[in-house]
Amino acid sequence: MVVESDGYHALIEYFTEHLSVFAATGTDASEETVENVVTDLIATNLMAVFGQNPDLEPEFRFKLMQEADAVLDDMAEMLGGLWQKNPGIEQITFLEDYISLVKNLFDSVISQQTSHA
Repeated sequence: MVVESDGYHALIEYFTEHLSVFAATGTDASEETVENVVTDLIATNLMAVFGQNPDLEPEFRFKLMQEADAVLDDMAEMLGGLWQKNPGIEQITFLEDYISLVKNLFDSVISQQTSHA
């Protein structure tokens, strides 16, 4: 579905090309870890997807949750040792934008699923 799509692979490439955003840590660091920020963003966006699509079948919702877990795992792998660091404002902004792009992929998959139903 999402994590096997060409769009997702392009986003992974985009993310790795912009890892330099995480190279510097400014004085504007959050008190939360990167892990917490990413987990919150993914959960918030997944809840938005479910809120926008209340008629999704339970099995399909479960698949989407599994896909969200896979995205979380991929991000943890890409960020490695930075996962437990405190992100700066620029890093949080990048993560917000990136997770929004991932949400768009979820929206696209749902749109394709419901148009074929």
